[in-house]
Amino acid sequence: MVTTSGFKGHVPDSSSFLLEVDGTQIGMFAEVSGLEVTVEVASYAEGGQNGFVHKFPGRMSWPNIVLRRGICESDALFAWVMKSSGSGFASNQNKLSVSTAAITLIGSDGKRLRAWEVTGAFPVRWVGPELAVGSTGHPAMEEIELAHQGFVSKTFKS
Repeated sequence: MVTTSGFKGHVPDSSSFLLEVDGTQIGMFAEVSGLEVTVEVASYAEGGQNGFVHKFPGRMSWPNIVLRRGICESDALFAWVMKSSGSGFASNQNKLSVSTAAITLIGSDGKRLRAWEVTGAFPVRWVGPELAVGSTGHPAMEEIELAHQGFVSKTFKS
């Protein structure tokens, strides 16, 4: 049974994600992975207390986020990659220009359901489509990988 708790009876459709960078729409994506956080655990063995070990939260770490979609007409995604590397990076006196990105889950009715605001984001990898003469059966896909400094989650009021 699919639970709809928190979405007012709407079952979230996880096949439509909008990527925005510094408020500019980059495009829609079919897959997002890497929306996770890991908290290191520091252990402290207190003297005289042999029955247990104290555990405390430590540093948080986030893996890179990977987004995949079919090829589209817009150059906004690749332009962002070029701004953060190569001659775009050099023209900024070799200073990294990080962005605030938003990954938004869009419902089947077109409404924004939930978003993850990613801070300190910059692209670290772009993968274009695999091209082969006579290749049929799978769409041309592109992929972008983002390094970042963490994210927060937010819901939208309907």
